[in-house]
Amino acid sequence: MSDPTKPTVVLVHGAFADASGFTGVIEELSASGLAVLAPPNPLRGLGHDADVVRSVVNAIDGPVVLVGHSYGGAVITQASAGPENITALVYLAAFSLEIGESCAEVQQPFAPSLLAETVRPTPYDASGAAGGPDLYIDADRFRETFCADVPVQVAQVMRAAQRPLAAAAFTEPATRAGWKQIPSWYQVARHDNAINPEAQRFMAKRMSATIEEIDGSHTAFISRPVRAAELIKAAVALKFSA
Repeated sequence: MSDPTKPTVVLVHGAFADASGFTGVIEELSASGLAVLAPPNPLRGLGHDADVVRSVVNAIDGPVVLVGHSYGGAVITQASAGPENITALVYLAAFSLEIGESCAEVQQPFAPSLLAETVRPTPYDASGAAGGPDLYIDADRFRETFCADVPVQVAQVMRAAQRPLAAAAFTEPATRAGWKQIPSWYQVARHDNAINPEAQRFMAKRMSATIEEIDGSHTAFISRPVRAAELIKAAVALKFSA
């Protein structure tokens, strides 16, 4: 499945998105000779989603750098505790949780983001989740909330194709935290309307992560994939050369 002499970068998307958002990052990493996987994140529950990602990691013969965006950061936090082949964690405007903490809880000390106003529950229960509805971003305010720095046409496609997050996943506490043992990198998005940048800085500092800031929205890795790829390559370079 992989070259055991080189690291594989595993990209984990977050809520309201899918792995296609990593297209530019994948192109940049692949051009540098890195193997890349971007598996689907089920968005059904933190423990369940982390088990899926951990299974992908365990199937890779060689070192792995795990990258998470948004809710995907909570998933890699949980999934990275256990496998011995993970050498680094990279967070792109993402949740990095403490044990016993949820994505909802870690944001409580900070001013609510625009997402708190624009997220909408479904009138039905989320299929495959522990209970409660699915969550979507209001179509009329999707670009402003999620991806304000991508072209309008791109945002329209992302809005139409957004994948819902089970509300139960947002309140499920982490039971493991791989960043306690694994070196971490964090890209703070200064103009993020989905996760308060101050909350991002708090989480990054708590991990003692290598931190960089970027003038971008919640999906700055889409509008500026080179910057995201460079941060990932810095994590790769900790022990390996691309």
